[in-house]
Amino acid sequence: MAVRIVRLGSPRLPDEGTRIGTVRRPPRGVPKSEFARQNWYDVWFPNLAPSPDTMKLGQEATTPAQWTAFIKRYRKEMATPENSHALALLATLSQESNFSVGCYCEDESHCHRSVLRELLLEHDAKIVP
Repeated sequence: MAVRIVRLGSPRLPDEGTRIGTVRRPPRGVPKSEFARQNWYDVWFPNLAPSPDTMKLGQEATTPAQWTAFIKRYRKEMATPENSHALALLATLSQESNFSVGCYCEDESHCHRSVLRELLLEHDAKIVP
């Protein structure tokens, strides 16, 4: 049992479990009834997505210093009690069930899901490499 960090819209892996979309906005042009069937996500959980301003900061980051500023701001957002509790819940669930969390970005290294991976590990989540 474990959590996977995935790119939303990618083919599902065996035993991936429920796919959770940690994105600010649903996929454009896709009817809500098709989200799961088209491998976007089964459940939308925007609480763990960066705020619009933080997301913009990350998307515009072209230098290591700018990316570090994004990480710092996103981590601050995830440190709020509500988000910290959500991370703790997902970490606990990862010990007992399979599920995945993800975002649309092609490059995980330049996406909030890379930071989300670290945050989940810091909360003792069991993560599939």
